[in-house]
Amino acid sequence: VDDLDKAVHFYSALLGAEPAKIKTDYAKWMLEDPRVNLAISTRSARIGIDHLGIQVSEETEAAEVIKRLAGARAETTPELATTCCYARSDKHWTHDPAGIPWEIYRTLEDAEIYGHGRPGAAAGQDGACCGPTGMAGDQV
Repeated sequence: VDDLDKAVHFYSALLGAEPAKIKTDYAKWMLEDPRVNLAISTRSARIGIDHLGIQVSEETEAAEVIKRLAGARAETTPELATTCCYARSDKHWTHDPAGIPWEIYRTLEDAEIYGHGRPGAAAGQDGACCGPTGMAGDQV
């Protein structure tokens, strides 16, 4: 990270916890919750990390994360009842201090389609559907 203090402030707000270990050049969180959910796809126009996310079970959990982010002065953008990644979900998007997109999402139900492509998707593919366009820091 470019600015450790700024990143620690953001991630402490996002995760709802202070680092378990912090040094002048390093911070580490060791969490039991949220759990990790890894998804990979060939649909993005670029290789590498497209975005990261925190999955919640209830809307109240999403509201809690959004409130913490607001306290850290991090902008969030809602994307409600959207179909993406073979699921219909309510999502809220933000960017970390390095510009990496994060979604806070609650899956409402499975979907039979992947979703709707975003502008800039690879030719001939539906493209990555995750994330609203036009957010500050949007890297699409």
